[in-house]
Amino acid sequence: MPQSLPVELDVAKIRADFPILEREVRPGIRLVYLDSTATSQKPAVVIKVMDEFYRKMNANIHRGVHTLAEEATAAYEEARQRIANFIGAKHAREIIFTRNATEAINLVAYSWGRKFLQPGDVIILTEMEHHSNLVPWQILAEERNLRLEFIPVTADGLLDMGTFNELLGLQPKLVAFTAMSNVLGTINPAKEIIQLAHQAGALTLVDGAQSVPHLPVNVQELDVDFLAFSGHKMCGPTGIGVLYGRETLLHTMPPFLGGGDMIRKVYLRSFAPNELPHKFEAGTPAIAEAIGLGAAVGYLENIGMDKIKAHEHELITYALECLSEIPGLTVLGPPADKKGGVASFSISGIHPHDVAQILDRYGIAVRAGHHCAMPLHDKFNLPATTRASFYLYNTKEEIDQLQMALGQVIKLLG
Repeated sequence: MPQSLPVELDVAKIRADFPILEREVRPGIRLVYLDSTATSQKPAVVIKVMDEFYRKMNANIHRGVHTLAEEATAAYEEARQRIANFIGAKHAREIIFTRNATEAINLVAYSWGRKFLQPGDVIILTEMEHHSNLVPWQILAEERNLRLEFIPVTADGLLDMGTFNELLGLQPKLVAFTAMSNVLGTINPAKEIIQLAHQAGALTLVDGAQSVPHLPVNVQELDVDFLAFSGHKMCGPTGIGVLYGRETLLHTMPPFLGGGDMIRKVYLRSFAPNELPHKFEAGTPAIAEAIGLGAAVGYLENIGMDKIKAHEHELITYALECLSEIPGLTVLGPPADKKGGVASFSISGIHPHDVAQILDRYGIAVRAGHHCAMPLHDKFNLPATTRASFYLYNTKEEIDQLQMALGQVIKLLG
């Protein structure tokens, strides 16, 4: 029986949930926000719950028995449970709140990596990684004399799986990779990579900063060991991220930071760490932000991740068609059926920063630069690109505006 397609999103209704989309960036020029890969906009429900926290229950958590403290603790832990459900974790204690995906990856490098990796051990990464999934391992490799190897990126923006299979012969201890490239938009075969890594005896870490906001993700189906993602890219606030870790692994790892709440007992010369997940959450956490992320997850769940994925596929398909009509413009990465809602491009003879500045005159917000992926840009012999990215609140009409404005860029500078 053929699988039914998800019902189309009511984008007009969704856009009404995001107050900032009503903004005119200049008189008579409405904001066209095409930079969600950098950070997404926030729906009113997220703004509201954070405002209500500060107005009605602001207190520290896990430490007080008064009404405000108990309400704040309950709201914080309810957010943790909601996030666990959202990504299919077995237990809420497998959800560690961090500041962002970057800190989540660093937590694994500092805690698991420093305990279990020995000189000569191999870590496999990819050439398309964000700096957040490169630099922590570079630091650790230099400190512990580890060996870093990289899955190459092909000319069409895909991972070279043949070379990956060869690299697995080195018996790596860890395979860490992005589920979706923030530059190419490439959706990598995460389940296959994880399965092959496990067969070779390696643990796996997935940078889900771009996948979790845009695609259905279930950590048990993936069988992943660690998953990192950020709240601000999925309609939540900045300053809050998540590390999912397999419970058996988290139990073996020492604390990442020391201080309050991560301890069970403290003596003058020693301490005993707290239980999961608190062992990895030292000090007063981002309470309002965690509650806001819980609301964002609820918002996305109510819409449906399958619907969001289908909507973004429709947008990127249309965007690639429109951009292909612009002379001198080249889009990086694979075709629409292998990528998410990301279109990074270069225009012959025009610097990406100039492109972004002129687009801003038309109210169009895009990103220009190396997008924290300098080695990937080096791979394609590009100092920078312009990136337009799409989310659940974007429309084909906005892509039409982008196409029109890029025509003006070429008229001015081409």
